[in-house]
Amino acid sequence: MVRTISRVLAGRARSASCQDDTWAGSNGTVRPTPGGIIAAVRVAVLLLACFALALVPNHLGAAPAAPGFSVKIFDSNATLDSRDLIGKSVLVVRFQASYCKPCGREATAFSRLVDRYHSRGVEFIAFHVQDTVADTRRFIRSHRVTYPVALDPKLIIGNRFGFRGTPYTVVVDRKGEMVAQIHGVSALNRLPKILDELVREPRPS
Repeated sequence: MVRTISRVLAGRARSASCQDDTWAGSNGTVRPTPGGIIAAVRVAVLLLACFALALVPNHLGAAPAAPGFSVKIFDSNATLDSRDLIGKSVLVVRFQASYCKPCGREATAFSRLVDRYHSRGVEFIAFHVQDTVADTRRFIRSHRVTYPVALDPKLIIGNRFGFRGTPYTVVVDRKGEMVAQIHGVSALNRLPKILDELVREPRPS
């Protein structure tokens, strides 16, 4: 909608349109005012600041807090409460499934990773998502899984962690913050560097 602004200058009415920003009867040139220049500069500075913030890497900001959970370990009477690990251990949370072919191919290598870092203060748990008890047990036996496994058939835990598909790996530091969320099969290549850095960090007081 074109708004018409009427102004009276020296007893004569002039009309201005917000559509083309020109005075009716003028030569089409709008003279910038000091106030307008200052406002334009402020807008430009604000836009530059927003653009600069968009370029800042995520790892420089605060990592999101990991959701707490307490689960029963599969085929065991033991339970794992993630809140008990805050201030003590780094936690790797893995989301996998028996029907996930990459999960099966990575199972042996993931077990080796568990053996390598568990003695250095890293805890591991794998959630079998949308899986049955029988298929989960078959996966554990066929791939000789040695790390703790829990069931998440309705994605209650997975959705809290931002699950989008298997395999999905989340690293939680000793402060209880999610410092890495790795979707897909690149986790095994990236985890050693991430975990090496985390285990060297001093424990929070």
